[in-house]
Amino acid sequence: MRREGPAGVASGAASAPGGAAGVREPLRTEFEFELPRGFVDESGTVHRNGAMRLATARDELVPLRDVRVRENPAYLSVVLLGRVITRLGTLGAVHDGTVENMFASDLAFLQDFYRQINAEGHTRAAVACPHCEESFEVELAGSRLGES
Repeated sequence: MRREGPAGVASGAASAPGGAAGVREPLRTEFEFELPRGFVDESGTVHRNGAMRLATARDELVPLRDVRVRENPAYLSVVLLGRVITRLGTLGAVHDGTVENMFASDLAFLQDFYRQINAEGHTRAAVACPHCEESFEVELAGSRLGES
């Protein structure tokens, strides 16, 4: 089993440009995770280990046309996660119906995990003050899933 870092991102999630000796590591598009509680299926089996792929622009745009998202914008994260989770335990498929039946703590974990892997392995961004031009980092994790 591959070990994950303290924030839930598999080690090596973000590689520095150029890497050691100027060699670039291949792009990782799928990241493993372990849910804090686990999804309990209809037979009572608990599924904790899974994988999530990087989101595409289409993944973030398609759910905006979903009637459930239009009626309740909070449903966006459920539909979006249903598109990008590629594996969960021994389930044959993962979809928005799976996500909506997860414990709230697991949903929160997956929302944070989504942000981390789609922001190059972390939720910080380097910025510069427009007035004094001093550089510093800001935390981006406060935004809602699917929004920048």
